[in-house]
Amino acid sequence: MTARTPDEDLLRRLAPQVLGALVRRYGHFDAAEDAVQEALLAAVRQWPESGRPENPRGWLIRVASRRLTDTLRAEEARRRREERIAASSPSDALHAPPPGESRAPSEDDTLALLFLCCHPALTPESQSALTLRAVGGLTTAEIARAYLVPEATMAQRVSRAKQRIRKEGGRFARPGKAELADRLGAVLQVLYLIFNEGYTATAGSSLQRRELAGEAIRLTRALRRLLPEDGEVAGLLALMLLTDARRDARTKPDGSLVPLAEQDRDLWHRDAVAEGVALVTEALTHRSLGPYQLQAAIAAVHDEAPSAEETDWPQILALYDLLERFAPGPVVALNHAVAAAMVHGPRVGLGRLAALDDDPSMARHHRLAAVRAHLLEMAGEPEAAVAAYRTAAERTLSLPERRYLLERAARVDPG
Repeated sequence: MTARTPDEDLLRRLAPQVLGALVRRYGHFDAAEDAVQEALLAAVRQWPESGRPENPRGWLIRVASRRLTDTLRAEEARRRREERIAASSPSDALHAPPPGESRAPSEDDTLALLFLCCHPALTPESQSALTLRAVGGLTTAEIARAYLVPEATMAQRVSRAKQRIRKEGGRFARPGKAELADRLGAVLQVLYLIFNEGYTATAGSSLQRRELAGEAIRLTRALRRLLPEDGEVAGLLALMLLTDARRDARTKPDGSLVPLAEQDRDLWHRDAVAEGVALVTEALTHRSLGPYQLQAAIAAVHDEAPSAEETDWPQILALYDLLERFAPGPVVALNHAVAAAMVHGPRVGLGRLAALDDDPSMARHHRLAAVRAHLLEMAGEPEAAVAAYRTAAERTLSLPERRYLLERAARVDPG
């Protein structure tokens, strides 16, 4: 796979900011997204020859604005020719601010775009898909892999979501208290999905996509500034920080994967660990309990252990017992099985995994096969473990994960 150029990385990072600026200024979410894509293509063609502009974000906004205004003028002319009524009132919050109304040019519109994408008229699945596309910058194929659905299905979901927002007259504005309450759950889920895609990419030659993980953390920090008393916002930020703190220890110089138990903990970012621990400790002490806080508490137990052997697995198991009551699901059940195996032995963990074989979202997932392989290896069944490692390697689209699983199978293979 060809590595992305610095310009491509920059464009991917700027795209949501440019889209947010256009939607705030003009509205027309769908047309604005098309204009941003045209501006990005123009940059890819022009910048290698003419050089990167001094203000890349401003350049993209200007080019995209020209494309969008041309499109809107052409649409208006067509409507006049067909004697149809003009689309909407100029006072709508989706259009440019009225004359005299000022807005700081440095304001980051990405957070408001995030709440627009999590419109209550959309299903949770569509909210997440649209936000990952518009705010996270993921391709439709990447989102489809994250949701374990065909790419064509995800493309239709994203398209319907944009049409629904347009039909419902979604407003692009700083969210009020009522809107925050209605949409917060979806927003947190989307931010976590973006982070996860950055921390462990679902496909490709690199294990991590740090720009996505960093953007998820940045957006979650912004959300925490907006909702400083919300325990789940604090919990999600803590979870991200505690997880991302390990990023430099997760791969070898050649890009190959290093599992948690084998990582050099001196490479962990202790400032991020300290911030995450402080956040989750304060949240658990003063606020009502929630699943992100519990996951952050689990991450904190891992990060505070001096070594893998000194990890407090009974405490982690107790936290998973709570988490499964708060937020049951196949991924939680899978991790719960690992914790049970570490406390009560691999046979107990394998018994818990059997229930996931009938789960349609997990039965063919590489993580279930990988965990089963690990527990079979712990249980002293090398042949079955090798078969499970190879199955997991066949199912993953991540090249570093595939290499690691095949190396593990070769290491365990009794032949």
